[in-house]
Amino acid sequence: MEPAEGPGALSFHGDEEIIEVVELGPPGPDDLAEEMEDVDFDDEGAEEPEAETWETEDDEGVEDSMEAQDDSEVTFSLHTASVFCVSLDPKTNTLAVTGGEDDKAFVWRVSDGELLFECSGHKDSVTCAGFSHDSVFVATGDMSGLIKVWRVDTKEEVWSFEVGDLEWMEWHPQAHVLLAGTADGNSWMWKIPSGDCKTFQGPACPATCGRILPDGKRAVVGYEDGTMRIWDLKQGTSLHVLKGQDGHQDPMTCVASNQDGSLIMTGSVDCHAKLVNSATGKVVCVFKLESVAPKVPAAGEGEEAESNSVESLGFCNVMPLAAVGYLDGTLAIYDLSTQSLRHKCQHE
Repeated sequence: MEPAEGPGALSFHGDEEIIEVVELGPPGPDDLAEEMEDVDFDDEGAEEPEAETWETEDDEGVEDSMEAQDDSEVTFSLHTASVFCVSLDPKTNTLAVTGGEDDKAFVWRVSDGELLFECSGHKDSVTCAGFSHDSVFVATGDMSGLIKVWRVDTKEEVWSFEVGDLEWMEWHPQAHVLLAGTADGNSWMWKIPSGDCKTFQGPACPATCGRILPDGKRAVVGYEDGTMRIWDLKQGTSLHVLKGQDGHQDPMTCVASNQDGSLIMTGSVDCHAKLVNSATGKVVCVFKLESVAPKVPAAGEGEEAESNSVESLGFCNVMPLAAVGYLDGTLAIYDLSTQSLRHKCQHE
């Protein structure tokens, strides 16, 4: 064998020869490409690892901690059971009132979660709570029908009244007047704190939802039989009644109005949201979301399991849009000018 020449050359003795040259430097892109070409990705003899082999106890702990992450700035934790209602004071947005399954209601500061006072004396789960338009009073109501009103600055109870099983409760937008609906079909209106009362008798079924219109002169009440009534609050008379094909075929669940009160939207267990002209009582259009994948009733469940009822409604104040929330977690945005679906969001 001829001796190697040049700087860094290896010298050999006797019958020595080069078998393989091993590169000690880092591999370049061309080297990696050649190595990848030598890999057989279609090797049938290789077994794929099972999915479970990648899960570890440490990974499970990380997932659990991520799910439990609390991103809130302030937490109010005096309730000992589920919280059913919450409302902010409309004047300053610095106070909150909450009611819960523990038969308690609290008024507390939003900035630091500090308790201002407890609305004591309730006998059942507190399901309704809210401040008056000027944040002077706060009202709380429980499922048994006991309604209490407190003056916020003095923290004193100024009025209470007991009706039938309470379905909903709402303050008047301009006056110290409280409106509530009950399971016997009646709607009650009181002046606070004098307690002067007026009742609006509906059909012989629960008044499931209600809303005072922005003009303060009319109220919309929905009933379990699918009927909707627009009431004149001063005269105590029914201005419009929507029932049968104009009404809903199942219990009403919610009602909302636009900023000037010219349009009303109603929601029901029948999966429909109806847009109504408040002046004429005529149905403008009907919205129904077509389900992509209808739910199949589980064993032992009836046809009610398939119902995708409307649970909440809201109007946009700056554009002709309305939002409808459904039981399956879908939020639909409808364009009122074209009466068509604009967007759909699915909550997991």
